[in-house]
Amino acid sequence: MTLEEIHGQHALPTDHDWMQGASKALHELLVSAQRRGCLTAGVYESAKLMNVDPDNVAFCVLAADEEDEGDIALQIHFTLIQAFCCENDIDIVRVNDLAKLAAIVGPSEDSGEPRDFHCILIMNPSEEGWKDPALEKLNSFCEASRNVNDWVPTVPLPE
Repeated sequence: MTLEEIHGQHALPTDHDWMQGASKALHELLVSAQRRGCLTAGVYESAKLMNVDPDNVAFCVLAADEEDEGDIALQIHFTLIQAFCCENDIDIVRVNDLAKLAAIVGPSEDSGEPRDFHCILIMNPSEEGWKDPALEKLNSFCEASRNVNDWVPTVPLPE
């Protein structure tokens, strides 16, 4: 008997299509959220928003390049954000390519300045009944990841 059988868990599909589907869904969700104005970028901005209105947060993306792995302050922020997301049932993924993420989300519309993309929150829009199929797909991916004890799965961004 395997650990998955004991706990009723199933291994994540390991085929390339499953990960590619999550990758495409993440891209679609980021573009859609940016278009609807329900995307918040930045570690500090995200932390403030989660403190004020956690029920309105639908999804969280943490991003870091290899050189960021040695940044202790950033890692502490990530740990706190992850704990907050787990406590408030907010699905969360990691991304390992800040440049691709910046290309998808783009600069701030207000100032045109580059933004901090280490943490991105997707908020529930004010529209009633908004259902984003990409968000639902990512929620399913995160749930499947948690079933195999991968609490913060890493999703590659599409080329």
